[in-house]
Amino acid sequence: MNTVVHFEIQADDVERAKKFYENVLGWKISQMMKKEEGGMDYWGIETRESGPGINGGLYQRPVETADKFYLYDCTIAVDDLDASMEAVKANGGTIIKEKDEIPGVGLFAGAKDTEGNRFGLMQPTGWQPK
Repeated sequence: MNTVVHFEIQADDVERAKKFYENVLGWKISQMMKKEEGGMDYWGIETRESGPGINGGLYQRPVETADKFYLYDCTIAVDDLDASMEAVKANGGTIIKEKDEIPGVGLFAGAKDTEGNRFGLMQPTGWQPK
């Protein structure tokens, strides 16, 4: 497994970013979660109609962080989240978000590599990457 299955883009202005990616790359971006419905405001990104590639998401850049990150945040599907978290730590990385369940999707943890790059680890439960 160990395949990148999802990416995320943080934005200071979600509508501006949405228009940019739709116009520049032709991505289809639509809101899939709303804060007032118990989740967060989150837009799904479809990068292709068929063929190789991955889809992603777009969300408001958190303002509570002192230093802003300008990054794409990739999520990697794993067979065993606990074992993968241990492997991150054993190889010089850190876990920055402990294991948590995303209902209907899977178990998720956030990590940093030895260079400080962030990425997610996902053990799918109800959702399966294609």
